[in-house]
Amino acid sequence: MKLLRTMMFVPGNNPGMIQDAGIYPCDCLMFDLEDSVAQTSKVDARYLVQQALLTIDYPQQLVVRINDPYTRQGRQDLEAIVPCQKAIIRLPKTETASDVINCAAIITELEKKYDIPINQTKMMAAIEGPTGVLNAREIALSSERLIGIALGAEDYVTSMKTTRGSGEELFFARSMILHAARIANIAAIDTVYSNVNDEEGFINEVKQIHQLGFDGKSIINPRQIKPVHDIYVPSEKEIEKALQIEAAIKEANQRGLGVVSLNGKMVDKPVVERAKRTIALAMASGALKEIL
Repeated sequence: MKLLRTMMFVPGNNPGMIQDAGIYPCDCLMFDLEDSVAQTSKVDARYLVQQALLTIDYPQQLVVRINDPYTRQGRQDLEAIVPCQKAIIRLPKTETASDVINCAAIITELEKKYDIPINQTKMMAAIEGPTGVLNAREIALSSERLIGIALGAEDYVTSMKTTRGSGEELFFARSMILHAARIANIAAIDTVYSNVNDEEGFINEVKQIHQLGFDGKSIINPRQIKPVHDIYVPSEKEIEKALQIEAAIKEANQRGLGVVSLNGKMVDKPVVERAKRTIALAMASGALKEIL
């Protein structure tokens, strides 16, 4: 799984941002055709994003948030984006596993129509309300197309009759989404922090979600990229341990051993996966080069 420390929102009706988005060092760009685009601009936004996918070679992983696929706008979004074969489809306001399954069925139709390998088009589900939170496990396990689930907090806190605060109001939702993602072995992406001028508050929230175990965070401004990446840099001790585990794996493979051991202790699968992620994070940040 590719790193998803930062997923930056790009409004689909902003040609300047779409054109320049590739210069930013975020892990992922999410072109938005839904909430950030007025109804009167939906057609133009869809065309802009489609043409960008076809003509611009972005270095980041790409996601497109479509409108509700049960609507004409959502179906047209899929018709425009799936044939590009460049972007993950983000399903908004996911409440049940059926929402994912039904959208995946439409994508399958389009893959067949355009002679695209079945299941090549991946999906991400955004959970934005209490129903979706309580169904997070079923949503996460609903389709092999899913590469991640994300929390959308603004609609969620409104449904819960509260507002964004220091994090207590989101703890249950975050925990449910995170556990569901781990069961399904997919990514868990945290919600945006909308006050771009409150750097201290943003950093504190990123530290919270990093400690919980989220793979990354949705962001709305390039200024938020570096603070997230800095927090996700592993410590020197963590990197050294990961490199020792990596060396033990290579030695075991060379010797044809089915069991990996380090310092006399067996290294089980979760430890191996954590070591691989630590190395990937260290390489992405440049910290591994400094140690080596």
